[in-house]
Parts: sequence; C-alpha cells; structure tokens
Amino acid sequence: MYGQVLLLNGSTWEPLCVISVPRAINLLLANKAIVVEQSGRFLKTVRTRFPVPSVIALKRYVNVPRRHAAWSRKGVLARDDFTCIYCGVHVGELVKGRVLSKKDFTVDHIVPRSRGGKDTWTNTACACYACNHRKGGRTESEAGMKLLWEPKTPRTNYIVITMGSGPDAWKKYIEVPGGG
Repeated sequence: MYGQVLLLNGSTWEPLCVISVPRAINLLLANKAIVVEQSGRFLKTVRTRFPVPSVIALKRYVNVPRRHAAWSRKGVLARDDFTCIYCGVHVGELVKGRVLSKKDFTVDHIVPRSRGGKDTWTNTACACYACNHRKGGRTESEAGMKLLWEPKTPRTNYIVITMGSGPDAWKKYIEVPGGG
C-alpha cells in the first residue's frame, strides 16, 4: 500500500478527491499538477527515488459537478468536526474536569423528529450531550439557544477526508463547521 494524496483543484485549491501515490506522481511527471505539501516519505524505483506528496494541486481549474454525500449520523459528526453547534465545545477540550471524547457527542435534529424533522444534512448537527439534553424536543428558539453555524450538505469527499482517513496536513484544505 502506497498511501493516499489529496488532490486540489487548480486556482481554487478546493479538494477534489483522494488519489493513490502512483497516480499523484504520474500527474506531477506529466506536468499537470504541482506539489503543495510533502509527506516526508519516498517511493523508490529501480533507478529513481520520488518524494511522496501529501497534497497536490492541478495546474488548471477543472469544473466538477457537486456530488452530495448520503446522510449518516457518522457523517454529520465528521462534517461538524465533533464540535457542538450550540456551545462550540470540541472533542479534546477539557470540560468539568475531563477531556471530551467523540463518544461525548451526538446528532441533534434542529427541527425535532417529534415535530416532523427529518434525517437530513440541513436539519441535523453535532451537539454535546449537555446541549442536546437541554434542547430536548424543542426548537432552539424555544430552548433559548442559538445555532453557531448553519448546517449544510457537504460534498462527498469532505466526509471521506474528515472521517479521519487523511493526514493532518490535509486539514487546512478541508471545510470545517460553518463552512460546509
């Protein structure tokens, strides 16, 4: 297994997809892409040693139609980067003497299911258990709470990347809460 490389669109540097290292090196050798971030590893052939990129960008912009991800609880938590939409607390933060883990977060329905709310990207968001419990079966205005960002439908590749399948070097090129 060679690993994976994040491919960015030319000029916008918007994430397009995740590709294999050999495919990335072929794009670089064909002068169709540039290296944005190195991984520090090398791919060795009989005669040559190629630095393995972590992120590359196409030299030209490519118009790609938006492809939306299917809704899932895991996808909502990843899209929101395990950050509560109400209080902004994030996984890894110290709250009441303990560090929050991914298990401390759940999916909240903006319009509660009891009121006809659906499992959709725009009606669900990551919430800490305290805020989700406080809101209960009410709307955020009824509970006296405010959304810190508007939940949006993500592109498929954002979910794949933010679910932990990529290295830290990719994070600055990926949309995070509020940017979806």
